[in-house]
Amino acid sequence: MSEDREQNYQRSGFGHSTGFGKRPALLMIDFVKAYLVESSPLYAGVEAVRNRCVHLLAICREAGIPVFHTHVSYRPGSPDGGVFRRKLPLLEVFEVGSPLAEFAEGLEPADGESIITKQYASAFFGTPLASSMSMLGIDSVLIAGVTTSGCVRASALDALQHGFISIVVKDAVGDRHAAPHQANLFDLQAKYSDLVTVAAVEKFLKARM
Repeated sequence: MSEDREQNYQRSGFGHSTGFGKRPALLMIDFVKAYLVESSPLYAGVEAVRNRCVHLLAICREAGIPVFHTHVSYRPGSPDGGVFRRKLPLLEVFEVGSPLAEFAEGLEPADGESIITKQYASAFFGTPLASSMSMLGIDSVLIAGVTTSGCVRASALDALQHGFISIVVKDAVGDRHAAPHQANLFDLQAKYSDLVTVAAVEKFLKARM
């Protein structure tokens, strides 16, 4: 009988854990109303994930770690986003002034928290995120938000490539369909990121306080 996927990857040495790091930050990816309003072309049915992100955000604020929020923003009629916008015309929901581009209820940035405005999938591409984190001495990034197969994955990979420990909070990320969600979580765990739960983050952060 042939080995299953997990056995195949484990046998080859994938999935090594890198741990939490010593100076973590929370990166909340693109959790805006576009993913929660049923009439939106980006509606993803991630209300339960939003609730867990609200709890995760509260935990991180209580622990006093840096928090970064990302959102996508385009100027109407501009070339912002380049071919990415041509590939996905539905990204027009992120044009300046669209109510769907507003942060989700309970996940609005607080005073003193950084807002990273981006035009592409990765929170690091074409933004000051990496330099801002480096300035603060951050060594690890807790990643939450939407969507798992898109901006979460791209940001998790780029976090690693910028020298940060990449940690995806697996029950605080969501996607519009279970298949790409689960496939990308598996691949991230195998090659690029550690997967942890909100409960594990809470235990880790409380131990630091």
